[in-house]
Amino acid sequence: MRSMAVGDRVLFYHSNADPPAVVGIAEVVKTAYPDPTQFNKKDKHYDPRSKPSTPRWDMVDIKYIRRFTRSVTLDELRNETTLKTMVLLRKGSRLSVQPVTPLEWRHIIKSAED
Repeated sequence: MRSMAVGDRVLFYHSNADPPAVVGIAEVVKTAYPDPTQFNKKDKHYDPRSKPSTPRWDMVDIKYIRRFTRSVTLDELRNETTLKTMVLLRKGSRLSVQPVTPLEWRHIIKSAED
């Protein structure tokens, strides 16, 4: 997330949906900055190990670009040999933000348009 730049496009993935799926595209409009909730003792995201001088959690601001006419499910992604090395599909991968290669991006966009 810290390497994201304004104008970068991102795939919006619903991990808690049934089924989990890539559902659309957003764009970064503000680069990474400390998530203020980590410092607020009354917030459910408070992190006592995080200090303003050494924040542990960052966020970026994004804007909606478009929703796919057809979601691309996790099972579909797993069945594509082109995507076999995609970070999302690696066993034990739990990152909430993951890199996507240009090849993976094109393949997912094409799948969403079929």
